[in-house]
Amino acid sequence: MPKELPKKLLQVLACPKCKGDLSYEKAKQRLLCNKCRLAYRIEDGIPIMLVEEAEKLK
Repeated sequence: MPKELPKKLLQVLACPKCKGDLSYEKAKQRLLCNKCRLAYRIEDGIPIMLVEEAEKLK
């Protein structure tokens, strides 16, 4: 079962590229920026907020 990120953390996180809002995809353990079309993975409850590590969404 995936760890859930604390709600307070989700409220303060922003896309490092555009500073926009992120949506949380709990099932896939990632944060999505719809503006930049990037997905930031979450490993062991820690968001990997590096643009060069982000997955490009189609």
